[in-house]
Amino acid sequence: MDESLHWIDTQSASLAQKLVEWSNINSGSRNLVGLARMLAALEAEFATLGGQMRRAALPPLEEIDSGGNVARAPLGEALVIRKRVDAPIRVLLSIHYDTVFAATDAFQRAVIENDICRGPGVVDAKGGILVMLTALRALERSPLAARIGWDVLLNPDEEIGSPGSAGLLREFAGKSHLGLVFEPAMPDGSLVGARKGSGTFTAVVRGRSAHAGRDFASGRSAILALADLITRFDAIQGHLPGTIMNCGKIEGGGATNIVPDLAIGRFNVRINTPDQQQAITDALENAVRESAKRDGITIHLHGGFASPPKPLDPRSAKLMEHIIATGEELDLSLRHVASGGTCDGNKLAAAGLAVVDSLGPVGGELHSDREYVRLSSVVERAKLTALLLLNLAGGKMQVP
Repeated sequence: MDESLHWIDTQSASLAQKLVEWSNINSGSRNLVGLARMLAALEAEFATLGGQMRRAALPPLEEIDSGGNVARAPLGEALVIRKRVDAPIRVLLSIHYDTVFAATDAFQRAVIENDICRGPGVVDAKGGILVMLTALRALERSPLAARIGWDVLLNPDEEIGSPGSAGLLREFAGKSHLGLVFEPAMPDGSLVGARKGSGTFTAVVRGRSAHAGRDFASGRSAILALADLITRFDAIQGHLPGTIMNCGKIEGGGATNIVPDLAIGRFNVRINTPDQQQAITDALENAVRESAKRDGITIHLHGGFASPPKPLDPRSAKLMEHIIATGEELDLSLRHVASGGTCDGNKLAAAGLAVVDSLGPVGGELHSDREYVRLSSVVERAKLTALLLLNLAGGKMQVP
């Protein structure tokens, strides 16, 4: 076995320490101060690889505020590191450094007990960053490194759909032969193959306010119209098998003696195939038209599918086969399963890149205050990625 892989085995203690340090930096997607702290910490670590490093400013986030208006909010910066840009084989390694945990969240500190570390972002995806970094450090210790070039893209907005970094992801997909994304493996260690697509939509419903007692008949309730729309949206699932329609938040109204003139519904939609994307978009628009037939009601639907479906296409399937075979060299018995979750791998695949997007460590209960990672899997998965890159650089593995 390559000596660089043995080196990874010696890093267990330092990796655990670094994971706790990073997890204790709150880098919620909207916490610009925390994101800046995390970015500085990442710059210090990735500088050891010797690549060309730069920060990339992202366009602002556009979303619908509680008044039903388009609002813009700044995003954190992405970090790009490039090495051997003229190499004949180029690999994109990508993962996000934001988490779902806000600065005000009660879940802020990492705790280690035996082989389990619990903390915000330990598996999604700061553990994944460590896997990536350690694998690249191992690669750079090998003479085979000269035969392969790589790009690292670390983005600050994946947990809100990567609205600002989507362009960067497309750009680097076009520069690469294959993509490796370090989202968590499944709790049983499985990799993720196919993924559903995900869309986020906001319906802004406007009616006419009126006094509920003296002048109720002249009012037009936006809340009532939104309720009708939610029912219509929910019914779409029955006509398109495998789709998921979830109304996650509703807003509107005030004093109970006023007919409400504004209501907002926020929806997440999951789909299996590109064909369903158009079909469900058409169905949503038709439901809006039907609900808006109510007298005095207007409805505007905002949003779309930020993450297209990611079927396991032939090139990505071939890359998955290589990864599973690489695992066998390390006595790992790997398999892949489909997932309803989405990630930046969806965007990379939609841009035409062969990609596997679950090369991070093993853990679970992500997005909850019970999030955990199995610490030994950080070493295990770093060795898997390092050996994959060594096999690619050494010609043992061909680009799919």
